[in-house]
Amino acid sequence: MRAADVMTTKVISVSPETDVQEIVRVLLDHRISAVPVVDDDQRLMGMVSEGDLMGRADGQDDNGEPWWRALVGSEKAASYIKTHGQVAKDIMSHPVVDVEEDISVAEIARLLEKRHIKRVPVTRDGKVVGIVSRANLLQGLASTPPAEEGTQDDRSLRDALNQELEEKLNTVRVNVIVKDGVVELWGLVASDEEMKAVQLAAESQPGVKRVENNMSRMPLGYGAF
Repeated sequence: MRAADVMTTKVISVSPETDVQEIVRVLLDHRISAVPVVDDDQRLMGMVSEGDLMGRADGQDDNGEPWWRALVGSEKAASYIKTHGQVAKDIMSHPVVDVEEDISVAEIARLLEKRHIKRVPVTRDGKVVGIVSRANLLQGLASTPPAEEGTQDDRSLRDALNQELEEKLNTVRVNVIVKDGVVELWGLVASDEEMKAVQLAAESQPGVKRVENNMSRMPLGYGAF
């Protein structure tokens, strides 16, 4: 099984000029721990994570020193920008670790463990086409033994269903796993009606043999800021 088989294709991203408060809102609303920063062509520029947002100061650096002392030396200057920057390009981490679509889930798992990160962007020719998180890996491993891989037909079916969910239902929190024509649905939905609609969309796709619904309702107050 490869990145293309498990990645979330509806990527929540921000632009280099997105302000910090909006980034915080995006992370909270979507309950994610990091967000890619992309340019107008969807090319990956950096990542903003919870860690990048922690320890932001107002007038002092991390050691409690006045702001002007934080400008002495390149390392302290970089730290000052990180804690006082107001837009994504100032606080993002870069360069970013990314993977291509054909990398195996086992390799991704090792990468996440080695780098101590929770998710990694998937790129094609430098452009972001998906995100693989630890949850995506667990969902994929729960669906099929690691030695097995999805067929091209499975990937085409997954792509078609993801397109249907995005264009017709605007669903962004559902992840689709397909193996031998069996569709597994994971993630969160806002209502019973949305859950039924997503399942119906999956059942209606040509080539689907069975649909296994593992989705959950969003908890009360989800996304509140």
